[in-house]
Amino acid sequence: MNKYVVTGGAGFIGSAIERALLRDGASRVTVIDNLRSGKEANLEDVRSSVDLHRVDIRDYDALRTAMEGAEIVFHEAAIPSVPLSIDDPVPSHEVNINGTFQVMRAAAAVKIRRLVYAASSSAYGDTEVQPKAETMQPAPKSPYALQKLTGEYYASVYASCFGLDTVSLRYFNVYGPRQDPSSPYSGVLSLFIKCILAGKAPTIFGDGEQSRDFTYVEDVAQLNLKAARASGFSGRMYNGGNGGRITLNQAWSLLQKFEGVSIPPLYGPPRAGDVRDSQACTKAAVRDLGHDPKYSFEEGLRLTLEWYRASVR
Repeated sequence: MNKYVVTGGAGFIGSAIERALLRDGASRVTVIDNLRSGKEANLEDVRSSVDLHRVDIRDYDALRTAMEGAEIVFHEAAIPSVPLSIDDPVPSHEVNINGTFQVMRAAAAVKIRRLVYAASSSAYGDTEVQPKAETMQPAPKSPYALQKLTGEYYASVYASCFGLDTVSLRYFNVYGPRQDPSSPYSGVLSLFIKCILAGKAPTIFGDGEQSRDFTYVEDVAQLNLKAARASGFSGRMYNGGNGGRITLNQAWSLLQKFEGVSIPPLYGPPRAGDVRDSQACTKAAVRDLGHDPKYSFEEGLRLTLEWYRASVR
């Protein structure tokens, strides 16, 4: 692999992919981000090795110019929120569907060798069967889930009709350093950590027994690199999870244990569009892509807490 492009590259996951690429020997990485939710601060430690194009992914001409001469595209740009897609569905639709179409259109036009697409486990919906395998029928229950599933279908169609080699990765609740906790739509673990460092009780929507396959961001970044290298799997989709399940109550209890405090959480009504349980079957990703998660939930959460504590200081 020679030249890389990361859309949404100033975001939480995108910037982790860039650091992984640079550690792996890349000399430079092209970042495409309109900085709507991404932050230049996420690039601070690698700024000398990235070329930032402040581009909206709905802008085909600008995308094509930024991608010219590249070999691999990691498409991470999105408005990644189930509740936000319900509260305000139009921006999510325009970015997650129209923008993804323009990214794939531009990638095909400049003959990208492979595009790795950030899909979402929300596409499975609220099925009771656990773990969730790629062979299961999708059942999206929010606009966001439907939008990310549409991106998967576009990736498959671009592989079969337009010669763009693609692999889609369904992420399962990614967490880690640099995840933004500033919005009520932020990832639950970043909100938990924000609360624990402030000595405040979080609000858990539901009874807290809903479970998630929390996956540390460095494991996700490594899976992206493996998906970019693997040959013979164009148009395919794989789960990008850890294969475990942790309830929200367990996650909050672990943070209290780390801090040596007792702060009972508050509970609110369940949110529309949320699934009850989510766990990845990782057999296909292990077999075809060499997926090999390194971080346990406890280790990843501790590292994340330490990073947030240092950043607050």
